[in-house]
Amino acid sequence: MHDLPTASVHNSVGQLRADAWSSLADLTHLLSDQTADAYPRAAARFEELSRLLAPIENCWAFPGTAGLEELLRLYENGEYQRLARRTEDLNRALGEDSHRDSASPAAASTAHPAPPGAPGEFDDEATGDPAALRPTTRPYFEVLVVGDLTAAAEEALRKQLHRLRRAEDEFVYEIVVAPSFEDAVIASLVNSSLQAVVIRHRFADRSRHDLRVVRRFFEGAAATPAYADIPGENGQHSEERAQALGDRLLALRPELDLYLVSEASLETTAGRLSRCFQRVFHAREGLLELHLSILHGIAERFRAPFFTALRAHSRRPTGVFHALPISRGTSVVNSRWIPEMARFYGLNILLAETSATSGGLDSLLAPTGPLRESQDLAAKAFGARQTYFVTNGTSTANKIVVQALVRPGDIVLVDRNCHKSHHYGLVLAGAHVVYLDAYPLDEYGMYGAVPVEEIKRKLLMLKREGVLHRVKLLMLTNCTFDGIVYNPSRVMEECLALKPDLAFLWDEAWFAFARFHPVYRRRTAMAAARELADRYRGARYAEEYAAHRERLGDDPDDEALIGQRLMPDPARVRVRVYATQSTHKTLTSLRQGSMVHVFDQEFRHKTAETFHEAYMTHTSTSPNYQILASMDLGRRQAVLEGFELVQKQLEQAGVLRDAIAQHPLLSRYLRFLTTPELIPRRFRSSGVEQPLRTGLARMARAWEEDEFVLDPTRATMHIGLTGVDGDTFKHELLMDRYGVQVNKSTRNTLLFMTNIGTTRSAVAYLIEVLVKIAEDLEERVGEMSPLERAAHHRVVSDLGSGSAALPDFSEFHPAFRPSDRTPEGDMRTAFFLAYEDTECEYLSAQEITDAMAEGRSVVSATFVTPYPPGFPVLVPGQVVSKGVLAYMAALDTREIHGYAPESGYRVFTAAALKARLAGAR
Repeated sequence: MHDLPTASVHNSVGQLRADAWSSLADLTHLLSDQTADAYPRAAARFEELSRLLAPIENCWAFPGTAGLEELLRLYENGEYQRLARRTEDLNRALGEDSHRDSASPAAASTAHPAPPGAPGEFDDEATGDPAALRPTTRPYFEVLVVGDLTAAAEEALRKQLHRLRRAEDEFVYEIVVAPSFEDAVIASLVNSSLQAVVIRHRFADRSRHDLRVVRRFFEGAAATPAYADIPGENGQHSEERAQALGDRLLALRPELDLYLVSEASLETTAGRLSRCFQRVFHAREGLLELHLSILHGIAERFRAPFFTALRAHSRRPTGVFHALPISRGTSVVNSRWIPEMARFYGLNILLAETSATSGGLDSLLAPTGPLRESQDLAAKAFGARQTYFVTNGTSTANKIVVQALVRPGDIVLVDRNCHKSHHYGLVLAGAHVVYLDAYPLDEYGMYGAVPVEEIKRKLLMLKREGVLHRVKLLMLTNCTFDGIVYNPSRVMEECLALKPDLAFLWDEAWFAFARFHPVYRRRTAMAAARELADRYRGARYAEEYAAHRERLGDDPDDEALIGQRLMPDPARVRVRVYATQSTHKTLTSLRQGSMVHVFDQEFRHKTAETFHEAYMTHTSTSPNYQILASMDLGRRQAVLEGFELVQKQLEQAGVLRDAIAQHPLLSRYLRFLTTPELIPRRFRSSGVEQPLRTGLARMARAWEEDEFVLDPTRATMHIGLTGVDGDTFKHELLMDRYGVQVNKSTRNTLLFMTNIGTTRSAVAYLIEVLVKIAEDLEERVGEMSPLERAAHHRVVSDLGSGSAALPDFSEFHPAFRPSDRTPEGDMRTAFFLAYEDTECEYLSAQEITDAMAEGRSVVSATFVTPYPPGFPVLVPGQVVSKGVLAYMAALDTREIHGYAPESGYRVFTAAALKARLAGAR
């Protein structure tokens, strides 16, 4: 029997709810046995669990309050056999999500019967199974009705909405009633099935329920209603309170459709409240238009224009006198030699292969039909002004943005340990590069992120040298490979205070999912851009800026500017933000599906044409339609169930961490690194060390305040105590032996990540595999001789001490620096100079060391990129340093791009550098 779950051991209400229902099912089976020993204890726990679930089920239609009350009636009547069966049925329906397959899940409760003959109605007598549901293909969702209704009024409303259902409806829904502002906010965070909210004219401020169980997860977070700011009920306008609630709900879940039912003058109300409500209805005009509006709102989000067009095209009989023999499958299905292709992939994917851009389809290069609609829907979903689909990955998306914003000779600030596509994009654009150094984590062989202080120092230095006007772009990775998340609002605000027209490219390759969680969202580029643009337009900000300028004084020195948070001039600032996302990495999409999101106040009149040219440069004229259609569907999924899926992703990350920490064998060899180990204290003003472990509320506090936070879904496991290095553990033990894919390794760590597709079974399998590996290790170590054991302990000690210190960027050689006064480097010139074999030579590490001892500057002619960590330790034109050589010598990775041990490093000859310097002069 399960122990009684308590909120203190769970990371989310969803986990608590699932465990409570599972425990309840076990307890009711004990009650049905009615053994003298078990009964008192089981009865007491049943009552405790019922009290625990009551405030949670208030937030749901299924099983909901009615379902829980049904169980309590069976319990009070002593019908323990029926109680056990009913509880088991409800628990199974929740666990399998089978209640969503019904047209009327609330019919599971006798208090909410479906209308006679309605699809999905229960038929207890016929089936003998009180939880049997008649299946339907119509998607199910729930609607939150905010209003202080009596039980009779609530039931009447439910029955009226049932009567409005039609067989041709695409969707079906049930209602959940929240009598207060507080109930509504809590329900929006607890109930992931909510898709729409109807706010009635009267509702209370605070809940009359005991919400201590759920409030623990949200207290102090942005989700908690600021009651002092809500106009009171006495003598205040109900529309103002509705607006306050609507604003709060959209801040938490912007995908929700909001409707207002009012008794006031609709014309006046609609004009004031149209900002957040889809429609305003009069309370006495019936429910039909409201019902139809709710279904229409879901249908708008459900649309997948390009997928629908492609599917329709695949079903049309056509004649192909164009490219693609594989189109319609004709080169495959009639083949005697490759019939397995059709059997493996299926016929639909072949029927959907086409070169056509008309006949209902569209052109990615100049979309005017379904592709344009799909991109517009994606822009709305991700909070962008424009969104562009990219079918060859974020590597290409990054190059598109760089080429659109940067001309040869422009200065770009970029994180040195960013993805290689940024470096190559800068070469192609001819940018002059100023590299930024992130804080190192030498013990684990990785970098963190770039402190805002480092960025400000570089900008101020460039300003002193009179070249700030040439700085066009700042490029950062959010979140980093290892899960370090920036505070984009702060970074951009402080940079714009020094350079009001600076553009930003945020590489969110691993962060597309973040838009669909209320805490994550604030740290996305698009949300930050919207926040800043709205803020700078307000009169309040102008006053704050004036006070800020007065505090700074007329001529603050650099240290004063670095030492405090800066604010940009609202009269001069322009918000210009781009985000590139690998949709396929963290949301549903076929491989290489990526998006570029734009929030640029200068875009239409300044950047649109150059962006179009860059897009044309890098986009294939034969884009993969399957990738485009999958991104269209991935967007639909994200806006309709992204909140639920990301919450489950977080829960699985917590389960994985708990499983390792609490396992007696695994915890001896393995541990997940914590926030304090990956983010130094000086960047964590909140002082919250393990945000997710203490609930969403404290996580929200850390994500609101700290300069950097750790994404809980990216879990770095330290494996040093196993005596096995990360590369071997990843490839030989996990992948080759057990088929477990791991995101990344360093010398003594492995990076695991959960995603929206991670299942409990996958987590269980990983734990099973790790236990087998640990058991094998235990046996092997136990059988070692004293000499072998001593050698093993030396390896463990060596892995525990980490690797060689990660090298900072040294400098560009003067031959590739336009000015001695600035660190900017002309990487493009160095890159193409290396095309001349006579200008280059290969030197071993020892030969480079000897040359450096003789006073020669040795300069790399190529990118040298070890995997891990996956970023170049040398770039064309960079001076090779002792730190780089020491780091490379200590690496035990099997994959290094741009370096072959048998030939050495490709570097420029001394004569080439001398000639280059002479030519520059």
